[in-house]
Amino acid sequence: MTIEKRGDNYRISETRNGIRRRVTLDHEPGKREAKDIMNKAFGSYHNSMVFSHAVEVYIKSKENILSPATIRGYRGLINNISETIMNMQLDKITLPVLQTFINEYSASHSPKSVRNMNGFIVAVLNYNGAEVKTPRLPQKEKKDIYIPTEEDVKRILQEFKGHRYEGFIILATMGLRRSEICALGTDDLKGNVLTINKALVQNDKKEWVIKTTKTEASTRSIIIPDELVKILNERGFYEGNPENLYFNLQRAQKRLGIPQFPLHKLRHFFVSYMHNLGYTDKQIQEMGGWASTENSVMKSVYQHAMEMNKVKTEMANSIGSLMSP
Repeated sequence: MTIEKRGDNYRISETRNGIRRRVTLDHEPGKREAKDIMNKAFGSYHNSMVFSHAVEVYIKSKENILSPATIRGYRGLINNISETIMNMQLDKITLPVLQTFINEYSASHSPKSVRNMNGFIVAVLNYNGAEVKTPRLPQKEKKDIYIPTEEDVKRILQEFKGHRYEGFIILATMGLRRSEICALGTDDLKGNVLTINKALVQNDKKEWVIKTTKTEASTRSIIIPDELVKILNERGFYEGNPENLYFNLQRAQKRLGIPQFPLHKLRHFFVSYMHNLGYTDKQIQEMGGWASTENSVMKSVYQHAMEMNKVKTEMANSIGSLMSP
């Protein structure tokens, strides 16, 4: 939506779903007023649209921007929306209608799932010009965040000694996501420097595809231990279904008699372990590829590239020490 001054007047212009509307005013509107005016301008078109069509319009508008995994998640949510709402015109989906659906959905889904569903429905409605207030949602669950212990991680690394997945488990303890590990190839390793610039994820057809990393900060280069370089060069990089990595980790945990946790928990361990060793939040963020907060962005101005390389090497050596019996 654009607001332009045209002589003594102001013109609001906006295109939605290939349809363009223009409204001229004798005063400069605020953002809220302009949005309300354009919603009314598009009203006759959007009010007749049924929700199932609005969903497709919303997804199509973002399919080249969002990750395949996010689009797949949207498709999963659609499968759980009642036919009543899917076939309902947008102007009929009022707050009481949405509240009734959310209440029923809450009976068989977690608070987090309910919030995700509500957020999706509201986003679709808002995008298509049919605003609705957010219904009352279940209280957020307070979960205990489990982080694997140093002893358990050492036992896991020893359990995978000589295994074809050994290198990938080590990479997980260095903060890499599974999608990043499975997308790596020989061209990404130069000496001790490993470049992470892509991810292997499922699209909405459940096909495994290569895409860019999760965020801009996720694209990074790290330094890995000599032992890990040797393992990757000798045994190669990940091939096959990424789920096999999870299943092998689960089997190892059962054999060792330790708490079972997904591969992603090793990323959490990385944060905890590096904190205990005295590394700063900024250093850990850069190594693990987390998006920076506003505070750390300001601090990054004072970060030295040479100092960061030294820190990366120290981190790599710290992980390398875990691999020794």
